[in-house]
Amino acid sequence: MNDQDGVGQASPAVDTPAASKLVEPVAIIGGGPAGLMAAEVLSARGFAVTVYEAMPTIGRKFLLAGKSGLNLTHAEDYSRFRTRFGQANARLAPALNAFPPEFVRTWAAGLGVETFVGSSERVFPTAMKASPLLRAWRARLEAAGVTIRTRHRLIGIKTDGLILATPEGEVTLHPPAALLALGGASWPRLGSDAAWLPWLTDLHVPVRPFLPANCGFDVAWSAHFIERFAGAPLKGVAATSAAGRLPGECVVSRHGLEGSLIYAHAASCRDALLAHGQADLTFDLAPGRTAERIAADLMRQPAKASLSNRLRKAAGLDTVKTALLRELAPDLAHQQPETVAMRIKHLPVPLLRPRPIAEAISSAGGVMWQGVDARMMVEALPGLFVAGEMVDWEAPTGGYLLTACLAMGRFAGQCMADWLARQTA
Repeated sequence: MNDQDGVGQASPAVDTPAASKLVEPVAIIGGGPAGLMAAEVLSARGFAVTVYEAMPTIGRKFLLAGKSGLNLTHAEDYSRFRTRFGQANARLAPALNAFPPEFVRTWAAGLGVETFVGSSERVFPTAMKASPLLRAWRARLEAAGVTIRTRHRLIGIKTDGLILATPEGEVTLHPPAALLALGGASWPRLGSDAAWLPWLTDLHVPVRPFLPANCGFDVAWSAHFIERFAGAPLKGVAATSAAGRLPGECVVSRHGLEGSLIYAHAASCRDALLAHGQADLTFDLAPGRTAERIAADLMRQPAKASLSNRLRKAAGLDTVKTALLRELAPDLAHQQPETVAMRIKHLPVPLLRPRPIAEAISSAGGVMWQGVDARMMVEALPGLFVAGEMVDWEAPTGGYLLTACLAMGRFAGQCMADWLARQTA
């Protein structure tokens, strides 16, 4: 099969012998990126497909993520890109190898959406919106014969069928094969509420409870610090955790810290908090200067100058950085320059807990890999496949999440088509 069969450009469905023998359409439960990609692949292989979406429209989380500029994928070297998925690297490799970032860009171009690479190597649509891509995608799916039914919510999973609540009442589907692409547990108001988790548990499918990923963390700020600096950006810093040292920026919130730099450390800090009750996250407030240089510059400042002025002139600290230093190390005003310099370069942040999963960009947990075969089929339920964030994997922000969801949906769709062909042979 061509690596982009059915996804690079619109093409008429090919009526295969397997597809012609099926009475009922293949069911895709979930109208997000993974589900829609599987539907595209299956329809290109000649199968009748119906997508069932609980919300009034498809791609709700996809659209919300695109409001600030849809980050489709990442342009870093693929040898690095494919390592971004932690313990799931090996299991995701077949799907990602068949649909790497460059293929995502080609696929988008086939929908009339041109992309560009930003300064951080993140890839965005030129229009910086998700809605044009989703409209074009839906039009192409419907032109290929895919039926999309919204306001159809999965309310139960049985060994012999899928139970849906619809505007016309409750129905039970008995499809020849089905894909569950129901998302994880973040942003539940957009449909990813993990209501399915106990249903699969009852059917002996191994699942792991969901945890927040790419999330902020609570910090016990003082009332004064919250009043003055909640919402303030913290720019030009570096943070170190078990995930390594990374430069970037974040935001002080009323509850603690959030933003891209914090999300990059979220998995390691979350796991450390769960395992040990504490996490080591350390800020370098002046990553462009050494401690020795800062100490020497502090010594040259007038003794009568305020600490804020001394820190600004010697270390380049702005108001927010100075306030954070005072908040976390309140005794520095009377310390020696060497001690102050070391604290600027090594400022531990006492994280209390991750923010609630409903606020997280994504989640970890879900259907465990040990219960899924190499085709993305649930071993306990032949003919039932899974893809996307409902499977136990996580990745940082930056286009990795969306690329993996697209790749998993495409791979699952191909595997479903191959499995159906064998069943009807």
